[in-house]
Amino acid sequence: MNIFLADDDEDDRIFFSDALKEIPLDSQVKTFSNGVELMAELHSEIPLPEVIFLDLNMPMMDGFECLEDIRAVDKFKTIPVIIYSISLHKKDVARLEEMGATRYLKKPSSYNQLKTMLYKCLSPIRDQNFNEAQSFLIDE
Repeated sequence: MNIFLADDDEDDRIFFSDALKEIPLDSQVKTFSNGVELMAELHSEIPLPEVIFLDLNMPMMDGFECLEDIRAVDKFKTIPVIIYSISLHKKDVARLEEMGATRYLKKPSSYNQLKTMLYKCLSPIRDQNFNEAQSFLIDE
């Protein structure tokens, strides 16, 4: 599974990448420090990622702007976009769902919790058994 992660926090990118290596999914992650870098890669990358994780608070282009740009391009519309953020403002969660985010994954405080949450998010995508009835917000 080809995964893109845009997050300005280097420690969070490392934490995410390391956790991903420890879950039973055949995957590789490419990381970006902001939405501008991610969008440049999306426009040049073949094949496209199977899933994108977006932090909300990034310099240059935040997660809201990046999601809007992703959903504006036909060839990107079917890529699952999972918001990966510490923020849990109900207004933001509702807005992101309206904008076309696939899931909202609250950044966990523990490494083991992150592994569990990543597996919960990614295994349905890997199995092509993506269920719209699954909760939009994953915070545990």
